[in-house]
Amino acid sequence: MPDTEAQIKVKADGSGIEEGQIKWVMNPYDEYGVEEALKLKEKNGGDVTIVCVGPARAMETIRTALAMGADKGVHICDPAFDNADAFVVANALAAVIKTLPHDIIFCGQRAIDDDSGQVGSMLAEALNLPQLTLVTKLEVAGSSVKVIRPIEGAQLSIETALPCVVTAQKGLNEPRYASLPGIMKAKKKPVDVKNAAAVGTATDAKAKVAKTVPPPARPPGKIICGDDAVQKAAELGKLLREEAKAI
Repeated sequence: MPDTEAQIKVKADGSGIEEGQIKWVMNPYDEYGVEEALKLKEKNGGDVTIVCVGPARAMETIRTALAMGADKGVHICDPAFDNADAFVVANALAAVIKTLPHDIIFCGQRAIDDDSGQVGSMLAEALNLPQLTLVTKLEVAGSSVKVIRPIEGAQLSIETALPCVVTAQKGLNEPRYASLPGIMKAKKKPVDVKNAAAVGTATDAKAKVAKTVPPPARPPGKIICGDDAVQKAAELGKLLREEAKAI
């Protein structure tokens, strides 16, 4: 997805964003999921497999996760998925994950571009697995997992049996940086590339973006000039009341 520091410009026809000069990065919430998987691997053993739906440029994101310490990847890459919605993505991921051994499936709690937050829950439904969402703390004990999920003014402690789907958010951990040796090793780690035919799920989106519209420009600010603080304060109060309607 676009770097959070990228300057986003909407196409003139509203069909999307200008992608030419954008730097693409891993979704920050997915980073928390990758990090938590790596921590569990270091503590309990096992393998970490990265499964991603995306165009050719998504390979860089997969390699980033491999450089962090993941063992292998699966890249679902086909132009048929270019306009995929959450439902299509979740079913494609589920089709691949069903063929892989798994105990915990980590997803970011939402993507920061479309902000839908639906893939994790739809994936759990497609796999018929329990889901633990918006997790900020996780502990595995034997064949079960216990997590903390914040709610307004409190926290929920939830426990379920493995396997399950967990969606990660800020506070779960602090994602590591890929080391130079990790980056070099990542180049040799296997990534299985699958097209739509190999995945075998529908590619027709249920929901489509009708139009992309930039937010309205903010009106220019006002500077109250003068040397008399009392007079300036009175003028500020008048503007807040009559123009900004803030008081």
